[in-house]
Amino acid sequence: MKVKPLHDRVLVKRVDSSTQTKGGLYIPESAKEKPQEGRVLAVGAGKSVDGGDVVALQVKEGDKVLFGKYSGTEIKIDGEEHLIIREDDILGIVED
Repeated sequence: MKVKPLHDRVLVKRVDSSTQTKGGLYIPESAKEKPQEGRVLAVGAGKSVDGGDVVALQVKEGDKVLFGKYSGTEIKIDGEEHLIIREDDILGIVED
């Protein structure tokens, strides 16, 4: 299934976090927090502003982004969890 977000929304798939700490301890699934970074899979057309103009989004498909802990709406696509969030909820783009 393909999903195209509307307006200034972005479809994000969370990046799996490490199950091992730097000290070598393994973290059980029940104790792990959901990661706050993900990969952008799809973007909307842009944000509408006064006068009817559409401002393009700053993020693009493939970007690795950071977002707030409680940002967005969780959805399932083909059995996998994704987030749909507004561009305003994205805190930054991670550059490798």
